[in-house]
Amino acid sequence: MTLPMPTKSTVQGSTAHSLVVIVGFLVCVELASGILQGYYTPIFSDIADHLTISDADVNWFEAAQLIVSALVVPPLARLGDLVGHKRVLLLSTAVTALGSWAVAFAPSFGTFLVAWALQGAYVVWLPLEVAIIHRRTAGTGRQVLLTRRAAAVLVGALELAVIVGALSSGALVGVLSMEALLSLPAIAVTLCLVLVWFGVEDAPGESAGGFDWGGLALVTAVLGLVMAGLIVVRLEGVGSPLAWALVAAGLLTLVPFTRYENARSDPMIDVRVLVRPGQWPVQLTAFLFGMSVLGAQIPLSTYARTDPDVTGYGLGVGAGFVSTLIGVYVVFLAIGAFTLPLTTRLFGPRGALVVSALLVALGYGLWLPFHDTTAQALVNMAVAGLGSGALVAALPAAAAAAAPPDRTGFATGMTNATKTVGGALASSVFAIALAATGSLEGPEAGHAPLSGYLTVWSVCAVAALLAAASLLLLPRSPAEAPQVAAGG
Repeated sequence: MTLPMPTKSTVQGSTAHSLVVIVGFLVCVELASGILQGYYTPIFSDIADHLTISDADVNWFEAAQLIVSALVVPPLARLGDLVGHKRVLLLSTAVTALGSWAVAFAPSFGTFLVAWALQGAYVVWLPLEVAIIHRRTAGTGRQVLLTRRAAAVLVGALELAVIVGALSSGALVGVLSMEALLSLPAIAVTLCLVLVWFGVEDAPGESAGGFDWGGLALVTAVLGLVMAGLIVVRLEGVGSPLAWALVAAGLLTLVPFTRYENARSDPMIDVRVLVRPGQWPVQLTAFLFGMSVLGAQIPLSTYARTDPDVTGYGLGVGAGFVSTLIGVYVVFLAIGAFTLPLTTRLFGPRGALVVSALLVALGYGLWLPFHDTTAQALVNMAVAGLGSGALVAALPAAAAAAAPPDRTGFATGMTNATKTVGGALASSVFAIALAATGSLEGPEAGHAPLSGYLTVWSVCAVAALLAAASLLLLPRSPAEAPQVAAGG
């Protein structure tokens, strides 16, 4: 008996079905990611009170987590290309769960800081998911389109979960103890670990070569020296020679790092891929975008909670309204992500990215003249959110489209690595700005100065404008970019 050969439509239908299943499980991962990203923001002031620290010191939580995230993304992305993206997704989820449980029961500022930094392993989730989808859609003839659409769905789920997380913590902050309150995200991540284990297919890595320990050491030295310099600035002031010597040493270390990586056939960070015309504007945009989407979260929360009757500025709202503010912001993030296919059709892939960056710049620019009322805050964050959502969804897909097949995990991972580096640097600078002239005594003690917040919003707006300018140099489509061999 002769078995019927599968038709092209049968194969495509099977591929579509399996893709839907995989995306469905990955949506669960992004739901956990969204909870992590939205849950804590409304209660940062309460966490500061719990740990007996000032508002400005809270920014160091974000800086520590972001710098650790930036350090772990390149090696984890490389491991994904080597051993398989699901295995690395499992590893990063387990580390995130460990950090989340440690956050819930950390007894002091120092232990909380370490646990919070450890929790940052979740930052590699979305790039790994995009790499999984990009590989799964190979041979369909619509790889770029399907990857972009799936990324939009994942980011949309992420942003909806951010709303759920923000609203939940704002409602529960006065009901549960701090330990119980902080345990809920840990439970969500633990459940996510089980879903990844059973729901995502395991496929071997496509990349050859080994693990570049030397490159990892050099990039760690670069980031470590720069961040150490910023910490010294925070402790000793902007006139500290040691601080700027450390920053300069970190930047100078980029020279041997670049030479070392270019000399390797299997580098940790493939500089030759990053400098491609279709790649470097995307990575630079991710770096600049990280300053606002990651670095400005805590200043937003602390400004909203600041009582104008005490300081003369701030919104004077409780955790409940901060949840609402985040909810509005994230609704527009989701709108920006879900409408990415439409804006891409209207403006083209490059034009959609440029318009999104300009919206981010407009949203944060509006904070400079309009920051006195809750209505103004809602409008500002809605505008910024619309552009931010599109960028979160589009950047990993754009990086994957411009990368060689054996470097998709690396390219998508680098969008989050550069984004987290931008966020970490911005968080450190913002911590310095918000503590520069803050009151040390009297009723305003512990509150950041208004000038510090104006600095935050200015940096975010200018960074987004620079991102839009760099995106204008991006090829109109991946096909227009000059193609070179992987690693060359």
